[in-house]
Amino acid sequence: MPALTLRRATEADIPFVMETERLPGYERFIGRYSFAEHNTQLADPSFAYLIGVGDKGDPVGFVILMDLSGHGGNACVKRIAVSSPEKGIGFPLLSGAVDFAFNNSDAHRLWLDVISGNDRAEAVYRKVGFLREGVMREAAVLPDGSRKDFILMSLLRPEWAARNL
Repeated sequence: MPALTLRRATEADIPFVMETERLPGYERFIGRYSFAEHNTQLADPSFAYLIGVGDKGDPVGFVILMDLSGHGGNACVKRIAVSSPEKGIGFPLLSGAVDFAFNNSDAHRLWLDVISGNDRAEAVYRKVGFLREGVMREAAVLPDGSRKDFILMSLLRPEWAARNL
């Protein structure tokens, strides 16, 4: 597993985030925001933009967490993307983001959705400890206008804490 550290993003990281979320093939699986949308969310305390930094100090991926201060303790992994897929970066990136969420908020439940057919991402989510909760049928609209199911997954604070004993 590659060495990876996480740090909070700054406005200077937005071009990296935008470039990464626009990599070929990602349009079917993750959303895209404009610079202004990213900048607004970056300044919002209910969001956390995290940059995964490789052993050479270069950014290798990002995670966007949202609703960290939300009522009811339900925080969300809004987006995760790596700049070089299939290099083993996704697992430590998401694991670090999960630790960040539970260590830096009162979240009880961290949830995400994944488009059905994104088996690589779902495998990483399961490896981190997320469990499948259900399916939101045809809730995802793809760039071509077709629809796919969203698979809803979550990880509870007690499950995370037990993993970290």
